[in-house]
Amino acid sequence: MTAEPAPPDTTTRLVRAANEVSNRINAEPDTIERDLMKLVLTVVELLRQLVERQALRRVDQGDLTEDEEERIGLTLMLLEDRMTELRERFGLSQEDLNLDLGPLGPLLPR
Repeated sequence: MTAEPAPPDTTTRLVRAANEVSNRINAEPDTIERDLMKLVLTVVELLRQLVERQALRRVDQGDLTEDEEERIGLTLMLLEDRMTELRERFGLSQEDLNLDLGPLGPLLPR
């Protein structure tokens, strides 16, 4: 049983996609730390936004005591401040953390 050759259009599209991916990957030693921090901070920012939305939902439902609301609010403010400090330290903006997922759109809500 032999594999059929891919149609020319498919082969062209695969070559083009491979070239695009290789252009996106930048493993320069000078930027590797910044790029790694960008990835880590993107994941942390996504989780921070999810936790914030969940907390707001619980506040809106009245599931929390005033003390719990206060602690959650302070914690979220501190986390946001720390994220800002880390972004500034590595020369990143909020928009830098919003990865483009192609047809799915941006990772983070705008």
